[in-house]
Amino acid sequence: MDIVTDVLQFIANNIFSEVAILIGLITVVGLVLQRTPIEDTVSGAIRATIGVIILFVGVDVFVEGLVAFQTIVGSAVGLDPPEATNTLGDFLGTHGGSIALIIALGFLIHLVVVRVLNTRYVYLTGHLLFWIAVITAAALVEVFGDVERWTLVVSGAVVVALYWTIQPLVLAPLMRKVIGSDDFGFGHTSSLACWMAGRLGKPLGTKEEHDTENINMPKRLSFFKDINVSTAVVIMVIILVAAFFADQAVLAEQAAGYDEDINPWVWTLIAGLRFAAGIAILLYGVRMFLAEIVPAFKGISERLIPNSRPALDAPVVFPFAPTAVMVGFVSSTAIFLVFMGIFAAAGWFVLVPPMIMLFFPGAAAAVFGNAIAGWRGAVLGGLINGTFLAIGQALTWGMLSDTAPELATLADPDWYVIAWLVLGIGAIFSGMGDAGIWMVPAVITVIFAVWFILLRRIRGEELPVGAMSGDSPFERPDAPVRTGAEKEDERDPTT
Repeated sequence: MDIVTDVLQFIANNIFSEVAILIGLITVVGLVLQRTPIEDTVSGAIRATIGVIILFVGVDVFVEGLVAFQTIVGSAVGLDPPEATNTLGDFLGTHGGSIALIIALGFLIHLVVVRVLNTRYVYLTGHLLFWIAVITAAALVEVFGDVERWTLVVSGAVVVALYWTIQPLVLAPLMRKVIGSDDFGFGHTSSLACWMAGRLGKPLGTKEEHDTENINMPKRLSFFKDINVSTAVVIMVIILVAAFFADQAVLAEQAAGYDEDINPWVWTLIAGLRFAAGIAILLYGVRMFLAEIVPAFKGISERLIPNSRPALDAPVVFPFAPTAVMVGFVSSTAIFLVFMGIFAAAGWFVLVPPMIMLFFPGAAAAVFGNAIAGWRGAVLGGLINGTFLAIGQALTWGMLSDTAPELATLADPDWYVIAWLVLGIGAIFSGMGDAGIWMVPAVITVIFAVWFILLRRIRGEELPVGAMSGDSPFERPDAPVRTGAEKEDERDPTT
C-alpha cells in the first residue's frame, strides 16, 4: 500500500501539478497514437509545453500587477482581511498528502467515467485539479473531522471526479457558441458564472447586434479597438484612482517592489502597461499550445477514449472576444467594490477584493455572455461573477473556519458550490459518525446519474455529438481566429 501511495503522490505532485508537463505528455500520447513521425511528435510536444509556459509567464506578469492592485484597493477603502482561527497553510500541512492522493485517484475515476459513459470531456486544467481537491477535502474535514486517511481520499476522489466530468459537459452547448466548433471544452471553476451569463443574457440582445469586438467608436477613440492599448489604458486609470485614495506609504511600498528608485505615480503607469503585456503574452501562449494539443488529442479521441475532447483552462476562450475580457474584468471589479462598501457600512463582513478571481472568471463569464448577447451579455457576465465572489466570500469564510477559511477569498464561483454541496449533504449525515462521509459521494453520484439520464433523454440535442472537427481555429500562434460562421463560409463553394 505504501508503494501505491508513493506512486500516486509522485504523479499528483509532478504531473498533475505541473500543467506544462501534463499538456506535453498528453500531446506525446496523442501524436504517438496517430503514428506521427518521431521528429514531429517531439517538436509538437515541445511546442505545446513551451506554449503553456509562455501562457504562465504572461499570467505571472499581470498577476503581479493584480496583487499590487489588491493591496492598494484594500488600503484605499481602509479594510483589513477577516481573521482566521485556522489557516490554509496549516490544513495543507496536515492533509497535503491526502489531497495529492485525491487528485491521482480522482483523475483515474474521471477517465473511467468519461470512457464508460461517453461524457466526452477530459479535464486537463492542472492547477484546478489541485484546488478542487483542496476545497473538497476541506469541506469533508470541516463536517466529519479527521477521519481515516483512505476514507477521506476515496470519498473525496469520487466527488472531484464527478465534478471534472459534469462541469465541461454542462458548458458544452455554450462553449460551441463561443469557439464556433467542438474542438475542445471548457474546464474551469468559473463555469457557473459562465453558464448564468449565457442563459440569463438571452433577453438582452444578440451577439450579431452588440458584439464587443464590433463596437463602433468615435474616430478619436478608435485606438481602444486594439485590445493591448485598451487594456493598458483601463488598468492605468483604475490603478491611478485607487492610488489617489490609498495610503501613500502602501503605494510607495508596492512601487519599491518593482524598482526602489521609481516614482510611485510613474509605477502606476508601468503597472498598467505590464498588465497589458501580460495579457498579450498569455494570448500568444494560448494560441501556441492549442495549435498542438487540439490536433494531438485526436489520437486519444480515436484510440483510447472515443470521441473525447480536452477540457481546458479559462484563457482558451479569451482570443475569441478579447474586448469582452476587459469588459468582464471591469464590471466584475466594479460590482464587487459596491458590495465591499455595502458590507462594510452594514458591518456584515470585511470583503477582500480577489483581483485574480475578479479577472479570470469575470473575463470568462463575459466571453460567454458576449457569445449570446454581445457587450450587454459581457457586462452581465462580469456582474454575475463579482456578485458571486462577494456573497460567496462572506458566506463561506465561516463555514470553513476550522479548516481553511482563506479558501473563501481565493475562490472561483464553482468552489463555493462544491463547498456548499459537500457541507450541506455532510450536515445531514454527520450524526452517522465516520460512516456518514460515504453518504456525500453516494448522494452526489445519485444526483449525477439522474441528471445525466434526464439530459440524454430530454435534451439529447444539447449533448456533444459527432466526430472531432477536422479544422481548429488555432493553426499557428499568429493565425487569425476564425469564427464558426467564417469556417462555414470556407466550406461553402458559393461564397
